[in-house]
Amino acid sequence: MGIRRKGRELALQALYQMEMTGEASPAARELFLSHFEGSAKARDFARRLISGVITHREQIDRLIEQCAENWKLSRMAKVDLTILRIATYELLFCPDIPLNVSMDEAIEIGKRYGSDDSATFINGVLDQIAVTGGVKEL
Repeated sequence: MGIRRKGRELALQALYQMEMTGEASPAARELFLSHFEGSAKARDFARRLISGVITHREQIDRLIEQCAENWKLSRMAKVDLTILRIATYELLFCPDIPLNVSMDEAIEIGKRYGSDDSATFINGVLDQIAVTGGVKEL
């Protein structure tokens, strides 16, 4: 598994835990990351994603809800929502990561951690975000 894939998976797990417990302090993030395997580079990438999602969460959530037709955030599976938040952060705020890489990674992680329908749902919402959000080109 590549460094960035591992980082994305660590970020998913950490953000999911924060969503479920309500604890998002820097100390809680570091405690979480210290308990999982992964290179220092993977943990650094996870920190970047976690921090970015937390910092820009309101903007990210507005865009997700706007682009997920007939879906409220509260009705979405928490795993799918967390994957969408990470990918949306990458699409909007990480110009060093190609759009197609962010989208493909989110879909693959959705297949691994989500339900049978997660990959299709994530793909559809991210396609809309790419169009509506004015993000970088493929």
